[in-house]
Amino acid sequence: MAATGRMAINPDLANERRKASFHVEKLTNFIYHGVERVRTMQFMQNIVSQDDVVKKTKPWAFRTNEEKFDTNLRIYSALSRRVKELGITDDFSMRYFNKDVARNEVNMLYLHNEVFTPTIAMHGTEEQRKKFLPLAKNLTIIGAYAQTELAHGTFIRGLETTATYCTETKEFVVHSLTLTPTKYWSGALGKIANYCILMAQLYTQGKCHGPHMFLCPLRDLVTHQSLPGVELGVIGPKFGVNEINNGFLRLSNVRIPRDHMLMRYSKVLEDGTYIKPVNDRLVYGSLVMNRATIVNDVANGLAMACTIAVRYSAVRRQSELSPGQEAQILDYQTQQHKLFPLLAEAYAYHFAGDAVQNSYLQMSKAIEAGDLQLLPVLHALSAGLKAFGTWGASAGIGVCQMACGGHGYSQASGFPKIYTKTTPTCTLDGENTVMMLQTARYLMKCMKKMQSGEKLPDLVLYLSMDLSGKSSMSSDVDLPILVTAYQHRAARLTKAATTAAQMLMNDGRSPTEAFNMASTQLVWAAKAHCHQYVVNVFVNTVTEAKVDNNTRAVLTTLCKLYAVNGILENLGEFLQDQYFTAEQVDILTDQLTTLLTAVRPDAVALVDAFDFHDELLDSCLGRYDGNVYHALYQFAKSSPLNEKDVQDSYYKFIKPMREGQDIMPSRL
Repeated sequence: MAATGRMAINPDLANERRKASFHVEKLTNFIYHGVERVRTMQFMQNIVSQDDVVKKTKPWAFRTNEEKFDTNLRIYSALSRRVKELGITDDFSMRYFNKDVARNEVNMLYLHNEVFTPTIAMHGTEEQRKKFLPLAKNLTIIGAYAQTELAHGTFIRGLETTATYCTETKEFVVHSLTLTPTKYWSGALGKIANYCILMAQLYTQGKCHGPHMFLCPLRDLVTHQSLPGVELGVIGPKFGVNEINNGFLRLSNVRIPRDHMLMRYSKVLEDGTYIKPVNDRLVYGSLVMNRATIVNDVANGLAMACTIAVRYSAVRRQSELSPGQEAQILDYQTQQHKLFPLLAEAYAYHFAGDAVQNSYLQMSKAIEAGDLQLLPVLHALSAGLKAFGTWGASAGIGVCQMACGGHGYSQASGFPKIYTKTTPTCTLDGENTVMMLQTARYLMKCMKKMQSGEKLPDLVLYLSMDLSGKSSMSSDVDLPILVTAYQHRAARLTKAATTAAQMLMNDGRSPTEAFNMASTQLVWAAKAHCHQYVVNVFVNTVTEAKVDNNTRAVLTTLCKLYAVNGILENLGEFLQDQYFTAEQVDILTDQLTTLLTAVRPDAVALVDAFDFHDELLDSCLGRYDGNVYHALYQFAKSSPLNEKDVQDSYYKFIKPMREGQDIMPSRL
């Protein structure tokens, strides 16, 4: 397991692990899809945690932004050499390597490896892949993804950067006409990248064909100096993850060869003729995978936050539940209610992200063959799920931090890095409300198809359910009954939002106006759709899992807790049409209490099953050995301000003030 150091395990944590009802490693193997994958994951973790460069690195909290930038590259460089020496090249191992190197910071080359290079592979022609992928893989070219501009982000059609084809030279001229098309926020763009994938409006033969992707050189491949016509730099300190080196980019009539437009789906011939893609929806494929990956990433962040909070809550003792001994704060029901539903939510997001990825991979061959029937439903689902998961994870991490009291506010807790890495995902790859409205637009189309008698895809088939029915829930609170409740809520809200928009159009509003005026209801419907999907996936995962009875039992408890808590938190939407009775609400409330009690003896084991090693958590509060107070004391002592007993500022400012002396400006 993931302990570091040689201190004895805190007795409270040791006791928590002894009383677990299931075998932790069996659940770990289930979470990560098998023993071999877990071994690979742990092997890559050990490579990182045992490296001398990592061990000798100054704590993250005491580094300046410049030091974080330098340290990130130094660690990545040293460990890349080590991985190369070991001959490790498979995608799975490298994915965990990149995650472990960053340790909740953002690996400087993450976007190059996970966005830039895969985009070339997915959107480049065979010739382009042969030409550019080897250069990307050996870091001859290091790439960023430049889409967002100062004035436009999620609305891609509004981007202002232009790429105009010149038939005389067979080149594209890329240009930022004014200040607002300045590319902004792109990770690694400021100082690391020498290339980028540039999203720009394509102009050829006097006509605009909308946004397309271009490979744009930025820096000389030898000197790393900016190329003529290219102005770029970093955007300055942010809320967090400053090591990712977000940048700005302005282009002044920069010429790039014709083969630098990614032309797998759409093309510009040498004479300037534009050939549009066979189907515009082909570009959705990469979006589905990217957004499913984001859901997995934020599930990971929430799971780490829960790990810290649950372990600390088992170690921290405060006040008395019975005379004579301070109680573990994990024994307080209010603490359980804060943390255990979030723990269940982390598992739920993990399974949901896996499910979307698996669905896409299963149909990828059909997509390659031109069968795009299921792509719209997956695109809509991934957009909404990205928003649903990132909102939930960001909020949940904040709850975990506050549940740890004052120590949770310290950089020593590990929460600041986790939170500031997770919260940007609410706007990354599309602002969340816009993402929800994309899902809502699809649900509206499905509702209209259903009303006209057309068959719906399986993922939205529930929209045709009879909404006059009521819950048959009894004291058992069976999983299928919970799924039906979530589907009823989503179907009813979708019907209500679609009806509201239609009534506005009947009153003379344009479709665009009607959509906007009904958009709040549409977002409610999209959230409910995503929520029912996550619950459904969790239930299917539990019921179909090939695991022992004890593991299945604890997963079933978590699944019920996630579903029951979700109903109680959104009770108004389940009661609006009297789907539940008052007596059934009482049953759900009692069930919540029962489930919290059931999770309590397994809580520490459930976070242990995520198998986060201490170096990755980087938390004094969430250490595997539970020696929290020793770690906090050592963290405090390591502050650079403690290197001197008396700071120079005392002699410069405090002492003169105490002696009534004026502080001359030259001394400031």
